[in-house]
Amino acid sequence: MPDDQSPAAPSLFPAPPMAEQERMIEALLFACAEPLTLAQISARLPEGCDAAEALGHLRSRYAGRGVVLMRVGDGYALRTAPDLGWLMQAERVETRKLSRAAIETLAIIAYHQPVTRAEIEEIRGVAVSRGTIDQLLEMDWIRLGRRRMTPGRPVTFVVTEGFLDHFGLESARDLPGLKELREAGLLDSRPMPGKAPEDPSEDEDEGQIGQSELFED
Repeated sequence: MPDDQSPAAPSLFPAPPMAEQERMIEALLFACAEPLTLAQISARLPEGCDAAEALGHLRSRYAGRGVVLMRVGDGYALRTAPDLGWLMQAERVETRKLSRAAIETLAIIAYHQPVTRAEIEEIRGVAVSRGTIDQLLEMDWIRLGRRRMTPGRPVTFVVTEGFLDHFGLESARDLPGLKELREAGLLDSRPMPGKAPEDPSEDEDEGQIGQSELFED
């Protein structure tokens, strides 16, 4: 029985030509989404192949082409040439539909700004979830305004220039009246806190509340 120092028995079949070894490695790398290590490549090649040498030749062959052979960590992979990556980019317009709660919250902020979360909830009659506020902030349609000089110093919310630009408004004065929004079902008939209900002049006046402070910090 041969010991560990005995030379390996010669293969019964000669190793494929180097060009064929390159082709086989090329096929392996093309078919695999993840990089393959030298050991993984060698394990798949016929006995007697020199994967390291074939990889070197293959890398030189791909140099300067649209697809290149790249070293990725301990592995190898065929990848788009870095300078051509911009060709693979695609721009998509993602349509995001606002929930009814978000629409109501946005409308209240637009017409009553600067307004606190507690005031929004009082007008709507229900709690405002953090997710609703976060969504409007993320869309850059509202921003944080000045803190109220009241106990707790609650933060206020105002609409942004991005909101006005999105809806084609020059200023908050171009917003439709609250009466139109209520008729469209976007707001209920609750009056502003501290105001008497059923005031015929309310709809015409409420739209102007806080508009002079639209872009103030």
